[in-house]
Amino acid sequence: MTVKVLPLEDVYVLNAVAKYVSRDPGPPRHDYANEYAKGELIASVCEAWRFPLIDTVDQPDLPDGGIHHNRVTFVWPDAAGSVDEGIAVIGTFATLFEPIALTQVTFGGEPAPYRAVSVAVPKAQVHRYLFVRPNGPALDPINPQRLTLEDGTIWSRFFTELCTQPVELDRRELFLLERLTDHILPFRTADGQRFLQYFYNSLDQRTKERQFAGAWRLDQPVGVVNFIDKLLARYEHHHLPDYHVCLAQIDAILRKRQAGRDLEAISKEAFIELYQEMATGKVDGWDYNVYRSPDYFLKLLRRHTYTGAFSHPRHGGNVGGAAWAYLEESYRDEKGGSCFDWRGAIEQPLGESPVYRG
Repeated sequence: MTVKVLPLEDVYVLNAVAKYVSRDPGPPRHDYANEYAKGELIASVCEAWRFPLIDTVDQPDLPDGGIHHNRVTFVWPDAAGSVDEGIAVIGTFATLFEPIALTQVTFGGEPAPYRAVSVAVPKAQVHRYLFVRPNGPALDPINPQRLTLEDGTIWSRFFTELCTQPVELDRRELFLLERLTDHILPFRTADGQRFLQYFYNSLDQRTKERQFAGAWRLDQPVGVVNFIDKLLARYEHHHLPDYHVCLAQIDAILRKRQAGRDLEAISKEAFIELYQEMATGKVDGWDYNVYRSPDYFLKLLRRHTYTGAFSHPRHGGNVGGAAWAYLEESYRDEKGGSCFDWRGAIEQPLGESPVYRG
């Protein structure tokens, strides 16, 4: 697979590392889930999930000028190991095992203690990668995302915008989230369902290809479950244990109440009953020794659900701007015009603004 290496922007890299990486070594201030080994750089990096840097790309020689690609910038801090003889990156985003060399980042003409390389990667993809040093391969010392293959090898991982492939939650957990968020989303009324079906079905083929590249909806009209999966991989990775533990409890409780039925056969009423119990913090069959507050998890889930429903689609939710279109249709002024002109404020191809790039 041929990959386009983009011109390295030193100031862009330095701005990112100055804000998140360039800290004096010390206690693990950002290891909220106590998951990193003592002395690991990740634990002292602020918002380590931002690396590699996933951003927009403006390249006229790419399809649509880069609208369907992301700029992915890999950063290696020299303090993470000697790179006197050079360092490179390999990964599934390019021809695997063909290294792409990182170059020295400079500031004011002087070398800075970072190496970096920027490449163009299509949106809606998941990839694994490793750094290659003279003394062997290495995981990304900044990026906390890891992927363990069936043979036990561990790789660093990243995903680009609009990705819909699950990266943290398994099929059972995704299904449970679909059923639980049914009772949180505002689109589950009859009118809401009719609107969303009309919205999706009325788009012409070209619009669908532009706005839903690689997308699948997980049976969620606005892709909230996909958003939560991506949220737990990066921004709120420290809450991933909450989801694993609580969804396992919910699964066990529902199966017990429904005489061991498969999840697909469990009634809507059973989910409603459980949802209401969780809101009170008193759930029959809940193991409070394992997780003390079911109501806390429900509040966490509600926050993530609403955020995903109305986020920018690049973050995995609000597929095609469906939730924004719902607000556009729902809130109109006395003349019949919409009070929520989201298309005029959002970049192409989703919106119409010529100012921003997405």
